[in-house]
Amino acid sequence: MSVKDAFHTVVKTALEKDGWSITHDPYALQAGTLELYVDLGAEKVIAAEKQGQKIAVKIKSFLSPSKITELYAALGQFIIYRIALQKQEANRTLYLAVPSTVYNEFFILPFIQSVIKTNQLCLLIYNIEQEAIAQWQS
Repeated sequence: MSVKDAFHTVVKTALEKDGWSITHDPYALQAGTLELYVDLGAEKVIAAEKQGQKIAVKIKSFLSPSKITELYAALGQFIIYRIALQKQEANRTLYLAVPSTVYNEFFILPFIQSVIKTNQLCLLIYNIEQEAIAQWQS
């Protein structure tokens, strides 16, 4: 099992504040003989008569000096997790959680936006200080 990200608890708290129930910590995926672990699994009931929405969240802090190197790793993990998730639980949407400070200085760059669009990344942008979700991007 992998080590929890520096902001794991921040994102978990932010999701709970937003009305999500944490169902998995971590969310285990089976990919053939490989065991993979996405940081969190969560569900949100939209209405009593509707099926609940389900997500899995890969949390990244982007604390190293090289944001692009961290994006390489995050993108690779995201793609692998998404493929495994489609086979195991296709109705669960995978999100990459990034701090709002990193989003506002790095993820808004035109090239990074094209990477996000090309790879169909769903983003959960979180505020570290407020332990809150700042924005969802699907």
